[in-house]
Amino acid sequence: MSIRLTILSQIENVAAEQKKKIAPLREDLILTESGLDSLCFAILVARLEDELGADPFTASEEVYFPKTLGEFIGLYEQTPN
Repeated sequence: MSIRLTILSQIENVAAEQKKKIAPLREDLILTESGLDSLCFAILVARLEDELGADPFTASEEVYFPKTLGEFIGLYEQTPN
């Protein structure tokens, strides 16, 4: 499964488990408007680290917080595992 599909699948899984209604998953979706809260994102990042073998938020000395779903996916696609 591609990184993109893995991320989208995990977002849907976390949202369902946390009983959150999420917005349609588009590239330009603003993460703060996605329907996920900070706990959901923490769970998502932990699961993606397990599944993809990388955490782009700790892999770099530079702190970067993506604003859109497309930027979030791109961050994982650019992070070596």
